[in-house]
Amino acid sequence: MPNRQNLIGIWLLLTGAAFVIGIGLAMTLISQLQPPVPMALIWTLGLFPGALLLALGLVLEWRLFAPLRQLQVLLARLLASPDAKSDFPLAGWLNGLQSDLDQIRNGWRQDRQRLKAARTEGAQEAASTQQELESLVQSLSLPLLICDKHQRLLLFNQAAVELLSEHSPLGLGRPLTQVLPHSSLKDALNHFDADSAPHPLLLPGEQHWLRCEIRTLAGASQHRLITLQDSTAALRADQQWQHSLSQLLPRLRGHAGSLGSATEALIQSRDNPDLSRRLEQAIEQDSEGLAHSLDSLTRLIESHQLGHARLEDTWSNDLCHALQAKLKPASIQITPIGIPAWLKVDGPSLLALLEHVLRNLKQAQNIDQFELELLLGNRRVYLDLCWQGDAITETRLASWREQSLFDEPLSPRFSDVLSQHGADLWSLPNERPEDPVRLRLPLPASSRGLTPVAKVRSRPEFHDFSIAQLAPPDEDLASRPLDQLELVVFDTETTGLDLRGGDRIISLAGCRILNGRLLADDSFDQLVNPGRSIPQASTAIHGLTDEDVAQAPPIEVVLPNFHRYAGNAVLVAHNAAFDVLALQLAGPSIEFTNPVLDTLFLSRALDPTLDGHGLDALAERFELQFPPGTRHTALGDARVTAELLLCLLPRLKARGVHTLGEALALQAKGEHSQ
Repeated sequence: MPNRQNLIGIWLLLTGAAFVIGIGLAMTLISQLQPPVPMALIWTLGLFPGALLLALGLVLEWRLFAPLRQLQVLLARLLASPDAKSDFPLAGWLNGLQSDLDQIRNGWRQDRQRLKAARTEGAQEAASTQQELESLVQSLSLPLLICDKHQRLLLFNQAAVELLSEHSPLGLGRPLTQVLPHSSLKDALNHFDADSAPHPLLLPGEQHWLRCEIRTLAGASQHRLITLQDSTAALRADQQWQHSLSQLLPRLRGHAGSLGSATEALIQSRDNPDLSRRLEQAIEQDSEGLAHSLDSLTRLIESHQLGHARLEDTWSNDLCHALQAKLKPASIQITPIGIPAWLKVDGPSLLALLEHVLRNLKQAQNIDQFELELLLGNRRVYLDLCWQGDAITETRLASWREQSLFDEPLSPRFSDVLSQHGADLWSLPNERPEDPVRLRLPLPASSRGLTPVAKVRSRPEFHDFSIAQLAPPDEDLASRPLDQLELVVFDTETTGLDLRGGDRIISLAGCRILNGRLLADDSFDQLVNPGRSIPQASTAIHGLTDEDVAQAPPIEVVLPNFHRYAGNAVLVAHNAAFDVLALQLAGPSIEFTNPVLDTLFLSRALDPTLDGHGLDALAERFELQFPPGTRHTALGDARVTAELLLCLLPRLKARGVHTLGEALALQAKGEHSQ
């Protein structure tokens, strides 16, 4: 159907021409006809063609063209959203097709429902097995990843997410080298044979050392299974152990050798009293040195026993209940106060330390009533033992630090447990007589914070083995099918619309489409401090104020992170020219060379005869919903744009547009048609 604006223009042009010609003809007839003809008849004949064209245009618009546009929108929605709940009713001269169209539409939907039911029924057993495997993988404390031969992530578990939280975010289909950019890992994966034995590898990092092991999964796919372990603490403990041992052993050998030589010389010098006295002094000194070195070795072995114990997440109430049970025979009462929290501790050794401290406090102060309070600090939890009485002196605390935890040989001391937790013990006197005194022990905090039970998302997206069937990452993007593209849909919110005049980004967000579906848990969402005030007119649109972005990082920090998030994916936006310009002006040194799809121009190219290609109009056309409060937020608009693109993909296929290159060519037509 021709463009509506063109039709209206032609109709108005013809109608105006008819009126002008009719008026001119009527005036000519009035001046030349003899005898005079009635003027009403002349004017009626002169204006009749224009009035006829005007009426005919209105009737055609009302009875034919408007219903045809409704039919076009209905067919577009039926193709893009087959299960939409509402439809546009036909009107005008097309009203007679309503029953036939309803039958076709309902029959198609019924067929889709039957196919969907058949697929659901046939996949129930597989889905049940899949859920069990998902639960198993997620419950494993061992971090694991699975990638295909192109090193794209197919699966990861929650333990891997937590271990790699300081690296680039994990995401399905992302290259493993973006998450772990180690050349040794890339080389090992490239040269790892299917029949090879498990290949261990140590990956150095700025803060953490990861020990990984690569295996090949059995089957035709031969995916790579990578298990990870944080070896930082173990390596440091081994290094400290080896360093201390390397210093002690030569001293022990030296003292032992000196003692042997001096003893032998003493036996041979019985007739020389002066020499015997000097040898006895040397033996005494070496004996003292040997005893000191042996004591140091004993201390080293004692502390090494704690080096292999792991710090585990422990709920403070559980720790307090266990402590109450241990102290019950000693008639010591512990009352927990304050807000409970998660700690990251070695439970058995910490319990033993607290038990000995409380027993010592009872003996020193003759007190059996204590309170245990937790206070949250910066990455630490302060465990305070409170009582009414006198503060403990530092001299006494120093003597406690040298006490052994257990009545066993080579038992670790208080100081060893404190070192294991990176902590110390100190006394806090009361400021007022009625206030309790405190003995404070800072302990590592858990990432769980104050939440007693971790929140688990239902069926998170952490695996997709169909990614392995996608085209190789190095294949030409232009010839790649649209449903096999990795797409990052993004949006920006700014201080205003004059980007070249100084307006800046205040919010940047994106979400990922992979293998033809929108990943629910893979997103980028970051507020940005623009370094300037946000006008009230802009706040009225997106709701962001200066206070909202005051503590946000600047664009110089956010933009590189988004660049890493986007990777080599195709960028998608609605009215992309604005958002791309915002990125370019924000970071001229960071170059986005990714191809860009614009849903605005794609919609114009698909439906050039329809009005309304804004995001709100298209969302209404295809029944896409903005969750409450998400319109004009960067992430909310990006997700609806992603859903809009997924609605346009089947329509592009129906027009013979299957690859990225063909979509970009069609998009160019939509850009030039505006």
